[in-house]
Amino acid sequence: MSLKSIAAKVFATIIDRKTKKWVTDPVGSQDRVFKYLLKTAGGTAFAKAHSFSSIKTHKDFIKNVPVRDYEQLRPFVDRVVAGEQDILWPGKPLYFAKTSGTTSGAKYIPLTKESMPEHIKAARNAILSYIHETGNSQFVDGKMIFLQGSPEMETKNGIQLGRLSGIVAHYVPNYLQKNRLPSMKTNCIEDWEAKVEAVIDETLPEKMSVISGIPSWVQMYFERIAQRTGKRVGEVFPDFNLFIYGGVNFEPYRAKFHQLIGRKVDSIELFPASEGFFAYQDKQKEKGMLLLLDAGIFYEFIPANQFQEENAPRFTIGEVEIGINYVMIISTSAGLWAYNIGDTIAFTNTSPYRVTVTGRIKHYISASGEHVIGKEVEEAIKAASNELDIIINEFTVAPQLNPADSALPYHEWFVEFGHHPDLDLQQLSQVLDLQMRKQNAYYDDLITGKILQPLKITPVPANGFKEYMKTIGKLGGQNKLPRLSNDRKMADIMEKIILES
Repeated sequence: MSLKSIAAKVFATIIDRKTKKWVTDPVGSQDRVFKYLLKTAGGTAFAKAHSFSSIKTHKDFIKNVPVRDYEQLRPFVDRVVAGEQDILWPGKPLYFAKTSGTTSGAKYIPLTKESMPEHIKAARNAILSYIHETGNSQFVDGKMIFLQGSPEMETKNGIQLGRLSGIVAHYVPNYLQKNRLPSMKTNCIEDWEAKVEAVIDETLPEKMSVISGIPSWVQMYFERIAQRTGKRVGEVFPDFNLFIYGGVNFEPYRAKFHQLIGRKVDSIELFPASEGFFAYQDKQKEKGMLLLLDAGIFYEFIPANQFQEENAPRFTIGEVEIGINYVMIISTSAGLWAYNIGDTIAFTNTSPYRVTVTGRIKHYISASGEHVIGKEVEEAIKAASNELDIIINEFTVAPQLNPADSALPYHEWFVEFGHHPDLDLQQLSQVLDLQMRKQNAYYDDLITGKILQPLKITPVPANGFKEYMKTIGKLGGQNKLPRLSNDRKMADIMEKIILES
């Protein structure tokens, strides 16, 4: 065992002790964060506009600070982008994480000298937590790859801006720099397909031990390796034993990954976003990720089924319940206040507080009142894949309200298959429909009441979804495929891709 491996174990023990201190006092930890945020930002333009000086309790905060999404907070953000100081947080941000919004165009999420270290600390602690639990630290001696956006940055009114993953690349600690791949030159390649090929060129000769990235794009990397070598990834990289991922639910990809790798590897799930690093998987055999309650983020939770109500309840950490679908609202040391990040979560445990990401509040289907969410379709895909011994590479679901034959509306599932011996689409449709009806009483009622007909499957040709992402300019990087749409915009593009294939 190397000195680096031994040091990692020692450091992991220290971090575990620190983590236990705030884990055992969740309400107190959040109360301290709440008071710190209000006090620190007290002199900002936002604080003055919302009478922070009169806020003593969470009830006061609810009264003074309404829930906002990016578009609603934009008048303040635009002032920060224009170069003004002391608007949302004292001074100016260190960076803007530039993201592509579906309704707002480019979004500029501030990262401050207080918030940026929390991103780095959380990523580090996720790995150290794994080391402490499993005792496995040998991977720190191997090569590690992080499939991410370009680290190149622009400057806007004296503030650097770029993709979050690219910004984070500049914070890789020195003791990992020699182990880290790809090179800066390769990381700066903008064209995703060219970048993947360059990454493969660099990694094939190396002893890879850790691979990290959004599952859909890591899958593409694995597929290209298999095409080049004719071998499974586990054979190409015998030292590969840890996969780190975030951004999407891994379950729909698990069977495909096992096929591509050829053996089981441990994994760590992360819950990062430009707005903050919220949670990470702290136990290999526990469901959910540890919600970070001492990381400069104050959380509120609104039941998703009440989110559109005028006076929807805003619960704090001590008031949440297991199994309820919540919209997560955050206030942060980057100057985001009662901010709706768009993600929905559910608690799997409250001692400690662990969460799973259930979807996006804007990604749902309720064209007929069915209230279908991402977690439900992903669970249905997982169950059907296991039952029928098939592998599904990618999928998305959209409502079809006006079938050509004037039949009842239905949900159309666009599915790209991998392994599917003697696949019977009718059988798959029946299994998926049954799984959906078991999970969603609204959907079941609509099928029973003959408002909807059972779902239908439209097969997608190989790489059809990659073609879709390329068509909309979002191939690779941190971009994610929507699982659900409440309209036919994506479905219409998919239909064209299928016809042209």
